[in-house]
Amino acid sequence: MADFADTRLSLAGTGMVRGVALTAVSGNACLVSVGGITITARVATTLTIAAGNILLMGRLGSTYYVISVVPAAPTSTPSTPPPADSAQPSTGDPAPSPKPTVTTGTLTCVPTATSCYRDGSWRSDGDPTNSFDLYQGRYSGSSFGRNTGVAFYGSKPHTLNGATCTKATVKIKRLSAGDFAARAATLRLVTQTSRPSGAATLNESTSGPSLAIGSSSTFTLPTSWGQALIDGTRGGIGITVSSDDPYIHLAGRGSWSAAFTLTLSWRRTSS
Repeated sequence: MADFADTRLSLAGTGMVRGVALTAVSGNACLVSVGGITITARVATTLTIAAGNILLMGRLGSTYYVISVVPAAPTSTPSTPPPADSAQPSTGDPAPSPKPTVTTGTLTCVPTATSCYRDGSWRSDGDPTNSFDLYQGRYSGSSFGRNTGVAFYGSKPHTLNGATCTKATVKIKRLSAGDFAARAATLRLVTQTSRPSGAATLNESTSGPSLAIGSSSTFTLPTSWGQALIDGTRGGIGITVSSDDPYIHLAGRGSWSAAFTLTLSWRRTSS
């Protein structure tokens, strides 16, 4: 009686009920016995029902729908699956190499000295020798020789030893001297990292930015120059020409705090 009462309660409300098919499907419906009560249930066209099948049904409003045919009880217990962390069969291929780690950054190098060489010595007739402005060429009508200005960077660029230079820039400002037209100094890479007793050793050359008097620029150097400074094969940047002209005056660290500040962008790859 308790089972029958529970079934009648389920039929009165909504929810899932279980019944026994009394007939096969006819006209998308079949008769079903639920706790001894015969009802008509709608059946989806995809279901095949035979008398005696156990059916799972749901109710929507006053209509019952057959949801599925309940299969017979299993005849055996399913086998236990292997542990999730069981070893996979070896294919014989070697494990792939770990992905390399790439680190990038920038290093700013302020000159340890800016100096100007003329007539066999480093000039000290204006600013101190290690804070002098950089000149190239010869002032018109001067009895003095030609000038070579140099910015030295010490050992700081070499702290990136082993890294690859991706970009190198230097800050340059032109001061009053020579004519007022925009002029470009000839830049040279220098071997020494600090001011030597004699002339600096000049190497590679490139044309610098064309600047009018009073203007400044952040100039992009050849990447190979930045690499040479990082590797330690070069230690400074100079300006010079083999003739008297153009006579150019560029700010040293005594005239402009940003003068010849070098910025090195770099990349380092490690496994």
